[in-house]
Amino acid sequence: MWLVLAFVSAAFLGVYDVFKKHSLRGNAVLPVLFLNTLFCSLVFVPFIVASRCWPDALGGTLFCVPRGSWEAHGFILLKAVIVLSSWFFGYVGMKHLPLTLVGPINATRPVMVLLGAMLLFGERLNAWQWAGVTLAVASFFLLSRSGRKEGIDFRRDRWVGCVVLAAVLGACSGLYDKFLTARFEPMLVQAWYNVYQALLMGPVLLLLWWPRRRAQAFRWDWCILGISLFLCAADFVYFYALSLEGSMVSVVSMVRRGSVVVSFAFGAMAFHEKNLRGKAVDLLLVLLGMLCLYLGSR
Repeated sequence: MWLVLAFVSAAFLGVYDVFKKHSLRGNAVLPVLFLNTLFCSLVFVPFIVASRCWPDALGGTLFCVPRGSWEAHGFILLKAVIVLSSWFFGYVGMKHLPLTLVGPINATRPVMVLLGAMLLFGERLNAWQWAGVTLAVASFFLLSRSGRKEGIDFRRDRWVGCVVLAAVLGACSGLYDKFLTARFEPMLVQAWYNVYQALLMGPVLLLLWWPRRRAQAFRWDWCILGISLFLCAADFVYFYALSLEGSMVSVVSMVRRGSVVVSFAFGAMAFHEKNLRGKAVDLLLVLLGMLCLYLGSR
């Protein structure tokens, strides 16, 4: 069940990336990021209030937000800082790079998560899962090499550096999620870390963007709302999958990177990006890798 949920989360993440790319085209990064965190928090505030004021209405359901200790909220606040940092660098990089390249760079996260999960949580993969990981990693690196055909030097391009840093922080967040979901209810983590992100982004927006708002213009786009809705859905399914017995953070993280297939398709059809034939061959390896992961986790 947890693996099926991981695939659902991957599909939602792919659409989320498409909305994010569309919203950032010709737009200032910080207000888009702030509105994303604001809308995400507004999705969960009603559940927080209802769980406090009318506990019988949501009690025992997946949407109940339990009370957390000060210690729990401290851990969740750290999660918010890590994710917000990852998002900031990821948004900046995505604004300046093709979607069909950003996805593969982000897809290196499972490699980092896999190594961390083996070291920290003692997770072990069977033969099918190792085959899936190997195929997926190989395909991701082949896709990344396609960037050279578009004149992007991965070693020197600062926007690539931003996306790589976002991937590293995202991997740290993935490992931290396993720690959190083993100790706290998934809805407590997801609801409050979204609220904390919005509270953190408010001062950042006022200090860094507002004084330069004329030079860094912002225009409203309804896709910004789509970013928040699909991200909330993807994370809800993701946290629930990690909370299930037997779930493996390394495999869940790898499957979620399958979102690159969705974003690739939209990058080709909607944004008319280049060098699609070679990238499409590599994407077949991604799909084969996902199949191996599924077979190994049945």
